Amino acid sequence: MTEKEPEILLGKYLTLFEFCTCTKTYQKYAATIAPFPQNPESIAAIAALNGQIIDPIIDHFGRAKFHLTYGFCSPDLKRYLNQKDPLTGQKNGCVTPSRDQHIAHEKNSNGKYYCDRLGSACDFFIADVASNTLVDWILEQQLPFDSLYYYSQERPIHISYGPQHKRSIWTFTPTGQPTRKGIQHWLEKI
Repeated sequence: MTEKEPEILLGKYLTLFEFCTCTKTYQKYAATIAPFPQNPESIAAIAALNGQIIDPIIDHFGRAKFHLTYGFCSPDLKRYLNQKDPLTGQKNGCVTPSRDQHIAHEKNSNGKYYCDRLGSACDFFIADVASNTLVDWILEQQLPFDSLYYYSQERPIHISYGPQHKRSIWTFTPTGQPTRKGIQHWLEKI
């Protein structure tokens, strides 16, 4: 894809351009990152995520309150997320392409999917809504997510939609280890 192509509407609200260029890392290194999917299956997976998960959330909370912080992770973006910023020495981001579904249906140079789970993922928050309240609403609506990661009330949530429809929920310890400790009330709603 070229930078000029992606005025593709993924659902009712978000474009492919927005979904692929929303990260701070992309914005910082935009001149050197090809942000768009190369596999048409990735676009279909991202559109399915939008139609099944994101559109109902925006329908309820409103477009103005919805803030996408991480959408599609191209192989180029993945490379930059794994590097350290030369000025600060801080890692640009965190990425686990074999698990988190941000890389959708993209394939590596050997023709294998980066993430065998397929599907697609994004991270977002709703302005003026605590993330735990957002998770409560998602569970009440029985949205067909695959995985949901809850970090804290003030941080964005991660949600994916894929063929497994596991409805798996995780939170994380202060050191970043996945756990289900403290979220039993959500696990009982699944």
